Amino acid sequence: MSTLTSPDGTTLAYETIGSGPAVILVDGALCFRDAGPMRPIAEALAPHFSVTLYDRRGRGASTDETAIDGEIDPVAREIEDLDALVEAAGGSAVALGISSGAALLLRTADRLGPDRLTRIALYEPPYMPEPAIPAAAQYTAELTALLAEGRREDAVDLFLARVGVPEAGLKGMHRSPTWPATVALAPTLAYDDAALGDSRVPVGLAERIRIPLLGLAGGATPPFLRHGAEGVAAAAPAGRFELVEGQTHDIAAAALEPHLRAFFTAEV
Repeated sequence: MSTLTSPDGTTLAYETIGSGPAVILVDGALCFRDAGPMRPIAEALAPHFSVTLYDRRGRGASTDETAIDGEIDPVAREIEDLDALVEAAGGSAVALGISSGAALLLRTADRLGPDRLTRIALYEPPYMPEPAIPAAAQYTAELTALLAEGRREDAVDLFLARVGVPEAGLKGMHRSPTWPATVALAPTLAYDDAALGDSRVPVGLAERIRIPLLGLAGGATPPFLRHGAEGVAAAAPAGRFELVEGQTHDIAAAALEPHLRAFFTAEV
């Protein structure tokens, strides 16, 4: 494991495996290097790329200065984190973001520009169709209130229920020895929610992304989870959309790797 210091003093834990062109992997909510899909994806890409996976601030072995100084724009801080990782990777990279990590990556590509991020792949960014926007706004309000009251366990329960974990599953998670570590990640849920904005497809933002952009969704995923990837790919000038056959939001590395390898190595 290596570390670097982001501009606000946050220590980011990361590791790089493989050799070749630089790839950076950006996790979604409650995930980090050893809890989520990125390690097997990194291992699948490592024969062809130099792959960096990291713990987003406040997760795993990374620290978090966001709350200490009252920063009101956690997305800006996470963009600074990614910029530092790009610098550590050699000054430019391609990248994959999954779920809300894809929303963060899209904002990062807009902020850093094409010399820093040269192409991005976005797997199922959870932008919602219009009928679901009121529920997204209610989730934001409830999450904000719970975190302000210090009710971290309730905030995690709220998120897990929103993404479809049934009540019986929640009770089982509460009994798990890893549950306290999951609850400790609760403040980072606000960062993912902020990256999503109002949860609509950010058409104007996507239209500014001039680098190649690949929107991806699982062939077995519910249609509303394809909505974001399709919408962003349609809006981006150099965007395209692909289905990963047989997959859901819980993507398998072996299924995703051929799509990423072809996209990351394709001629412009």
